[in-house]
Amino acid sequence: MANSTVKQFPTLETVTSPAVETNQAAHYLNRKPQTLRVWACRENGPIRPIRINGRLAWRVTDIKSLVMGVA
Repeated sequence: MANSTVKQFPTLETVTSPAVETNQAAHYLNRKPQTLRVWACRENGPIRPIRINGRLAWRVTDIKSLVMGVA
């Protein structure tokens, strides 16, 4: 059996931080991280990131709204 390094994320309901990094947001949205980076670059995705010290962060409230289907 191959040794995999799959990162486990907490459930979205238990996240208490205001924003998460791209890989974690992609997990919750069932998208590849690169898709979210394209959304950020083209500014045409269903949600937009914030930038913290030059890095992308995704608001948990935006992710929850998108997952729940709230416009």
